[in-house]
Amino acid sequence: MELIVETNSMEEGSPESLSQMKGVSHLWESGITKVPKRYIFPVPDRSNALLNMAAKSNLKLPVIDLALLQAPESHFHTLESLKNACETYGFFRVVNHGVPSEVIRRMMDVGKRFFELPFEERMRYMSNDIRAPVRCGTSFNQNKDGVYSWRDFLKLNCSPLSTCLPHWPSSPLDLREVGREYAKQTKSLFLVLMEAIVKSLGIDTGIMREFNDGTQMMIVNCYPPCPEPDLTLGMPPHSDYGFLTLLLQDDVEGLQVQHEDEWLTLEPIPNSFIVNIGDHLEIYSNGRFKSVLHRVLVNSSRSRMSMVSLHSLPYERVIGPSPELITRESPRLYKDTDFDEFLKYMATSESSNKTFITSMKLNLEQN
Repeated sequence: MELIVETNSMEEGSPESLSQMKGVSHLWESGITKVPKRYIFPVPDRSNALLNMAAKSNLKLPVIDLALLQAPESHFHTLESLKNACETYGFFRVVNHGVPSEVIRRMMDVGKRFFELPFEERMRYMSNDIRAPVRCGTSFNQNKDGVYSWRDFLKLNCSPLSTCLPHWPSSPLDLREVGREYAKQTKSLFLVLMEAIVKSLGIDTGIMREFNDGTQMMIVNCYPPCPEPDLTLGMPPHSDYGFLTLLLQDDVEGLQVQHEDEWLTLEPIPNSFIVNIGDHLEIYSNGRFKSVLHRVLVNSSRSRMSMVSLHSLPYERVIGPSPELITRESPRLYKDTDFDEFLKYMATSESSNKTFITSMKLNLEQN
């Protein structure tokens, strides 16, 4: 995730090194017709992107209508649907979510305009400090990745929003205003969904007080067209570390979810959010809800944009299975963890099939 080019595989200051530091948007704008070697995934890890896109094997996610969730006569049924989505898919779609369409439109627009800024402007926010309130970069984890991903990103820390906001980019001029409103709206949506999810587990909702002061990270992703999309990935298979991730897509397909050992594409639907379970919620639910692998494909004709809002408990909070979900019949399945544990994992792991949750599972046979 950090923007540092390793010099053991290319000469520092070489044209290739400097070009890759500028990200994949720069590569595309330079008119390349071949994917640079550093972005070519090994054959077993490739997506066969062209075949995947042609097959149109879309996954029809469960749809959670927030209006029905909040209506007394349909609340219980919708809660059961939400629980089933978390158990079966680890992903669901939210409609009637209350986030104004104008807020969504403006956020997508300002994100697009950020990546249209000159490289010199974006370079001001490049950092290898994962705790920095702003980070602009490329790939997934450029410190460790043996192969780079076809993605540029802008990460905006929102915790707490009042402290982080002055550090956010001042260009485009409306980025802070638009981003602040979008962050507030998605935080409110997260709190509504998280309370419903906790209720669906049949446990006390007291943890919701901690989510009010929890962490939020927004990521603006840009996936430019790629001359050879079948050789690379926008993001390799990975799971998300927090409790819930709220994703907003534009109208270009690319996101795929692993379901029943198949990679299936999630169709973009305007003004809807895709929500997925993160590693922390799988741990907290003691494995009842699943944090599943997902990845991003790229294409040769259209740029793709997405807005990601990741939510969890405060950084210092130790997260483990809820005591209410641990019984003799359902023993504890996961270790305790915190944000520092995740950072250590990120610092020592390559991104291919990255799954932090696997490292948190207890080996019950040894207990």
